Amino acid sequence: MQILLNGGGFDAPESATILLLLESVGLAPARVAVEVNGRIVPRDEYHRLHLHEQDRVEIVRFVGGG
Repeated sequence: MQILLNGGGFDAPESATILLLLESVGLAPARVAVEVNGRIVPRDEYHRLHLHEQDRVEIVRFVGGG
């Protein structure tokens, strides 16, 4: 299925969860914030929130440094 990921097209597996999406792009769930269709998704929902065709997903990575 096609979703919009950080402004670009992305082919995600059917019925993918946020957790599966993060794993497929190589990101650790503890180090990101995820928004789906304008709603920030709590981390404890990553494993049960299923994506749908044409969902808009934004993933923001936390970066440390000084």
